[in-house]
Amino acid sequence: MNFTNPLVYGVPCFLALILVELTYSKQHNKSKYLYKWKDLFASLTMGIGSTILAPLTKTIAAIVLFEYVYEVFNPEIEGIRTNIMGWESFGYAWYIWLICQLLDDFSYYWFHRQNHNVRILWAAHIVHHSSENFNLGTAVRNGWFTIFYKPFFYMWIPALGFPPEMLVVCLGIEALWQFQLHTIYIPKMGILEKVFNTHTMHQVHHAQNLEYMDKNHGGFLNVFDKLFGTWKELDSSINIKYGVSHPPNSYNPLVILTHEYKDIWNDMKKSKNWYHKFMYAFAAPGWSHDGSTLTIKQQQKLYRENL
Repeated sequence: MNFTNPLVYGVPCFLALILVELTYSKQHNKSKYLYKWKDLFASLTMGIGSTILAPLTKTIAAIVLFEYVYEVFNPEIEGIRTNIMGWESFGYAWYIWLICQLLDDFSYYWFHRQNHNVRILWAAHIVHHSSENFNLGTAVRNGWFTIFYKPFFYMWIPALGFPPEMLVVCLGIEALWQFQLHTIYIPKMGILEKVFNTHTMHQVHHAQNLEYMDKNHGGFLNVFDKLFGTWKELDSSINIKYGVSHPPNSYNPLVILTHEYKDIWNDMKKSKNWYHKFMYAFAAPGWSHDGSTLTIKQQQKLYRENL
């Protein structure tokens, strides 16, 4: 069975909603919420680049990787697609879609969390956080390298017996939800805050305030953040500062895309010890062999100790 990725219809909506939010923010003249033109153009350039690369990665993920894993772990036995663990591979019942979407959300949480915890992955993901503005334009500010390793966090789902095309649709739905979270104009949503990852929670995620950093990695749901200790509610008394502590200081898309890789290389040259070099690339951002810089967890620990 063939399905269309919902992002095919989402992209025109993204552009329209960016225009609506841009117009609204300008009319209300709230300076800290306004778009900055150079920043917006940089975000759109990177978003367009991601859109161009998307068909390639979709082919790699859906047709090659997901399909290959599905075929290996779910061979046909007497005409019936059967998982190697013994159960019949899943069809397209409505509850199978819901389960697949839940598993997709679980995978997204760990994919997103590791993007913040492993520096070489952070080097790709920092692009999305590098803007000092939080708006729908920032939502399309995507790194071009993330999409090459993202599918590996999801390949276990077709291995269980979920059809690859179903997973691709769920990934698209997840992306649609993530897009609309990037706005400051939606307030807290009452009882929905108990279950879903909402706009205020995503404001926390994009903040560089120390108490907010590395929080709220969820996609649709906030349950995994709550289970694994990374959930944080928005505190209206805290003045949010968006962006990253080591920004690219440039609107050049190529600089934004590559500046953290350059920083990793420069850090690796600080020590001749190969273990140190490895850790500069694969430890948490901020790790240093001499304590000259600290990870977020180390900084937060010191902050709590000094309260």
